[in-house]
Amino acid sequence: MAEPPTSFDPRPGDEAWRGAAVARLEDERAGLVERLAELDHDMAGLVAATHGSNVDDEHDPEGQTIAYERSQLAAVTGQAREHLLEVDAALRRVADGTYGVCEVCGRAIPAGRLEARPTARTCVEHVRR
Repeated sequence: MAEPPTSFDPRPGDEAWRGAAVARLEDERAGLVERLAELDHDMAGLVAATHGSNVDDEHDPEGQTIAYERSQLAAVTGQAREHLLEVDAALRRVADGTYGVCEVCGRAIPAGRLEARPTARTCVEHVRR
């Protein structure tokens, strides 16, 4: 069996290319799942630390910090969850044979774009601005 290419070189239909795409996406997915578990743990700790306290975010200087931390943590967690959805969608595209194909024009997405953004759905020309 041939080794997957060391650089990401999209050649739809090529099993080595497909294997490299799946491996890269699954590695990214595993990292995201781990990161989300950490973020959920951090949020639970932050909530537990403030449980039962009388934090008045509007008048307590410390309360504003806690509210800010919760907001920031919620935003980062939301971004990670959204990225996980993108990775899962890319894995489905690999499975159905449409990974690496622009959803707008149907042409191949250049290797450099997939290298930089493995979840890309479109070629550079059709990126939403």
